[in-house]
Amino acid sequence: MNRNDLVATVADETGLSRKDAASAVDGVFEAIINALKGGEEVRLVGFGTFTVADRAASEGRNPRTGETIQIAASRVPKFKAGKGLKDALN
Repeated sequence: MNRNDLVATVADETGLSRKDAASAVDGVFEAIINALKGGEEVRLVGFGTFTVADRAASEGRNPRTGETIQIAASRVPKFKAGKGLKDALN
């Protein structure tokens, strides 16, 4: 499922127009991104939790040349599925 499929599904499920559903989907994504940028955790009970983890700098290798390279430290998003989502899949 891609973004357009998600927008179409939200529109069908809620009775909203596709334009309104697209705005709603984009709004949810923006709210999650802004919260994570601010260092907050986004907890959606029954669905899951979005967090930000700090990844330390490390050494890697270029697979083509075998040359050692430095990989910079970064912040990465993480998602942990909640019980409701896990139960829905099993």
